[in-house]
Amino acid sequence: MNPRSLLTSSASRRLLRPIADLIDQRIDRRLRAAAAADAAAREEQRETAETVKRQQLTLDLLLGSPGRGLSRIVSPGPLNRLQSEVAELAGDRDAALRNIATAYRLLIGLESLGVGRIAGGTMNICGKLGTIPLLDPPNDEILEIGTLYGMFSAGLIRMMERDGRSPRVTIVDPFAGVQLQPGTPRRPDPSGAPVDELAVRTNLALAGPAGVAARIRRGFSEDPETRAAVSDRRYGVIVVDGDHSAEGVAEDLRWAEEIVAPGGIVVLDDFGDPKWPGIEQALDEHLTGDTRFTYLGKASLSAFLRAA
Repeated sequence: MNPRSLLTSSASRRLLRPIADLIDQRIDRRLRAAAAADAAAREEQRETAETVKRQQLTLDLLLGSPGRGLSRIVSPGPLNRLQSEVAELAGDRDAALRNIATAYRLLIGLESLGVGRIAGGTMNICGKLGTIPLLDPPNDEILEIGTLYGMFSAGLIRMMERDGRSPRVTIVDPFAGVQLQPGTPRRPDPSGAPVDELAVRTNLALAGPAGVAARIRRGFSEDPETRAAVSDRRYGVIVVDGDHSAEGVAEDLRWAEEIVAPGGIVVLDDFGDPKWPGIEQALDEHLTGDTRFTYLGKASLSAFLRAA
């Protein structure tokens, strides 16, 4: 008998049907198991996606741009560059890493508790806060020209105190209700808070006794009366963050020459920022003349000078 005919005969089909049914059942079970596994995987992916969304929402509320205008979420590239820049300025990589991490936590804490915000990008703020103590200013007198909400000074007080210093802060600002810059429109701050002395006092209080004791002078840094009122001492640190025009920066640098202590640190904010070309122009021109300042380098968008 032909083998093909044997396999296709009715008797053979009857004999093979249980085996075929068993095979079909096994295939069906495997298909159902695969479908169930696929459904479970899809559900797990959906739940994971929902969890990620909730975590991202929480992170955005804490670190995102609403309420401050700029995100405080950190990326590896800018952070690594900042760490290298601060390490080069300070000559100590371990201290640079420690101070940047500390400054970042402090920045988030201050903006979470304070009124308004700290002006500027995250890396620039952390660079300034982290670098100044490491440059070992000759005394603890600090002058900040242009403060917005006073939060940066509060942070600098904390960073100096962490280094065993006893900071004494003087602030000069016009407190015009909004942030002022030549050529930019007056508009409400992203935080929604008015720029005034009350907000500054509230934020300085977050830094404890040294913040409460800070001296505040309302006025523009180029005003003779303002200068006379705060030129009664030599400052170990001067942070220049006022008028960003070339003329305004040049005026502040000339004044800083007169009131900075020997060995003092001058920080020029937003240096190298393409939005404010006058800052770099003013410093370049200043350093070509007769000056006490030596350019030490930059961290993010801040230039650091040392006075002779």
